Amino acid sequence: QVQLVESGGGLVQPGGSLRLSCAASGFTLDYYAIGWFRQAPGKAREGVSCISSRGGSTDYADSVKGRFTISRDNAKNTVYLHMRNLKPEDTAVYYCAADLAGVQLFVTSGYDYWGQGTQVTVSS
Repeated sequence: QVQLVESGGGLVQPGGSLRLSCAASGFTLDYYAIGWFRQAPGKAREGVSCISSRGGSTDYADSVKGRFTISRDNAKNTVYLHMRNLKPEDTAVYYCAADLAGVQLFVTSGYDYWGQGTQVTVSS
């Protein structure tokens, strides 16, 4: 079965850290750009971070720059989003997406594959 599966979400206090994982099954991520997107209740989906297929290029939303780091391990067929200094406004469902043609943060739909999402809640 071809799918992306996110994991690593949970409840964390403000200032805490989480690492999200996006694992592919049924296909290899080697040639795919990957993006992380999030959607909070009542808000539109927004791009958080993306990484090129070889990992040489990354991009971040202004709201997470300096706090989030995206990385990939093609040997493990997995992409990670390391999140630190989390804020309540980071609370959302986080999704990963994969596309052979590339990922851009301002394009929030239409990619080849999407995961089912993982909930991140930042609250004291």
